[in-house]
Amino acid sequence: MNTRPRRQRAMVEINITPFTDVILVLLVIFMISTPLISQSTIKVNLPNAKSAKTDDSPDKVNIVIDKRGAIYLGEKAVTRNELKDKVELMYKDKPALQVVLISDKLSKFKDIVCVLDVMNEIGIKNLNIASKNNAPGRTR
Repeated sequence: MNTRPRRQRAMVEINITPFTDVILVLLVIFMISTPLISQSTIKVNLPNAKSAKTDDSPDKVNIVIDKRGAIYLGEKAVTRNELKDKVELMYKDKPALQVVLISDKLSKFKDIVCVLDVMNEIGIKNLNIASKNNAPGRTR
């Protein structure tokens, strides 16, 4: 009889459990943080509306008018001409572009009309004006 000890074979399987755990944690982090990214950090006091609803479209751009009349495209302050040029470029790339106008309830109507006029010149068809829902905890 052969009394030589047998060598154990090397394990050729890869344990993917730790990898799966990491991927699931990253997925949860991205699911939680994605809605927060699209929210604006510019503070505006939105007017109330009973029919306000939320829409998270990927082809969406936010234009913010604060109470002093400053215009922001996303998070960056822009002039009227810069706004027109930048939104026009976005509109050419994505004809289904959705524009959301977020204005402080204390902003002057002439500032809102100025932005609406620019959107009309460009030919934007999908324009929404943001408001705050009267239901507690819901804003748009």
